[in-house]
Amino acid sequence: QVQLVGSGGGLVQAGGSLRLSCAVSGSGFSINTVSWYRQAPGKQRELVAGISSAGSTNYADSVKGRFTISRDNAKNTVDLQMNSLKPEDTAVYYCNAILIRSIGGSFLTSWSQGTQVTVSS
Repeated sequence: QVQLVGSGGGLVQAGGSLRLSCAVSGSGFSINTVSWYRQAPGKQRELVAGISSAGSTNYADSVKGRFTISRDNAKNTVDLQMNSLKPEDTAVYYCNAILIRSIGGSFLTSWSQGTQVTVSS
């Protein structure tokens, strides 16, 4: 079984920083791409940042230059460092992992529980 646990959300003033962490646990698979998504009230869930198994990254235009995604393959964790936070970054943040089963090579995806990020003006 796969389990993703997200942590690190909270309340911060505009201009502040937060660091989110996603821990992937379980066995019988390898971790491919891990991404952070967010969903603000009344809005659709959107991709914030992703990182491949090789370390390639991609970011939403709205967070480029402010957010940095990184991964520690030894610990199976992916972090999202969020700097210069803005009120519009307020949302519930979710971690998503695309995994490859060791037997058979099929793909599966898993989500973490949401973690609230609130940025006050």
